[in-house]
Order: sequence, then C-alpha cells, then structure tokens
Amino acid sequence: MEALGGYPTKSSNQKAKKLTVLLSMTVGVGCLFLLQTQLVRQRKHNDFYSFEVQDAKGRTVSLEKYRGKASLVVNVASHSEQTEANYMFLQELHRELGPSLFNVLAFPCGQYGDTEQGTSRDIEAFARSTYGVTFPFFSRIKILGSQSDPAFKFLTDSVQKIPKWNFWKFLVSPEGKVLRFWRTDEPMESVRQEATALVRELILKKRVEL
Repeated sequence: MEALGGYPTKSSNQKAKKLTVLLSMTVGVGCLFLLQTQLVRQRKHNDFYSFEVQDAKGRTVSLEKYRGKASLVVNVASHSEQTEANYMFLQELHRELGPSLFNVLAFPCGQYGDTEQGTSRDIEAFARSTYGVTFPFFSRIKILGSQSDPAFKFLTDSVQKIPKWNFWKFLVSPEGKVLRFWRTDEPMESVRQEATALVRELILKKRVEL
C-alpha cells in the first residue's frame, strides 16, 4: 500500500529489503552448492579408477576394483579386420599377466563403420564363444562426440588423442594414470613389453613391502 502522493510506506521499504536479502542469500547458497559440487566432482574423477561404468549386462561397476593393478584399456569391435588378431593377443596377454596384477578391460564401440553391432550382451557373448576371451567386458560406449563415455574420455584427454579406429590400447598404472597408448597399427609386441615391465615393477614393489 502506498502513501498519499505515490510514495511507498516504511513498511513497504522494509518488505522490499527483506525480499532482497532473502534472494541474495538464496543465490549465494546456490552458487556455493554448485561450486562445491564441481570441486567434489573434480576430486572424485582425478584418475581412471575413480569412475563408474556399465558392464555388458547394464549393471553399474566401479572401476575402483581395479586400483592397484595395471590395466590395458581397449576399444574393441567384433567385425573389424583386426578383430581376430587383437582378441587372440589380448587374451594371451591377459592370461600371462593377470588377473591378480593385470587386466585387459574391453569397451566396445560402434562408431567406427559397421564393425560393432548388437547389444552389449551379444558383443560379449560373441567374443567369449568365438575367441575364448576371459577378460572383463563393459557396455558399448561412444568415444566420438559430445556423448563420449566419461571414463574413456579421461583416457583420451590424458594423451590428447582420440582413437581413429578400433583397438587403440591405453596402459593405465595401478594409480589410475595413463602411461602410454598405442594405435591400431602399432606393433603388439611393444604393448606386451610395456605391460610386462609394469607388472614386474608391481611384483618387486610388493616383495619390498613384505
């Protein structure tokens, strides 16, 4: 209600001040919450093992279970010209070095031509029945574009390279840091040497701790 002459009353001024203070406090609290959420998110995802992903059956899996081990993370495909050679090599490496200190972690991706189709369960079942692989499989992901999987994006951001085809390989340390990556056409023997050397370091470290 206004006084004669159009001037606001003292009561109106007090209400306006209270409303302004309330709005300012609300905005301030909101900003602090967003800032805190961002900081927590940054702390939470400072290494590969801090992420959660979906397995081939659609269940949420924490990569934390692989912390303390070396990992070779690979974007796999079922119908690529490199599929057979890579699956045979990856399974051999997984059998030789893992799984107590080393794991191959397979992430199917269908963004490279028609090399990966079907559901995540179908992809996993095909690899296991056709090539006898035993290493962990996860849900099919996207690597290219704005919908790229956060865990895999951590790998590509770490090396500042995005896979141009299937079967790029990322060697991840026991602490979750990316040590090296290999393109599809690079020698697999180099992958074996680097992964083996990292596992040997882990073995020596554990012996010293004992």
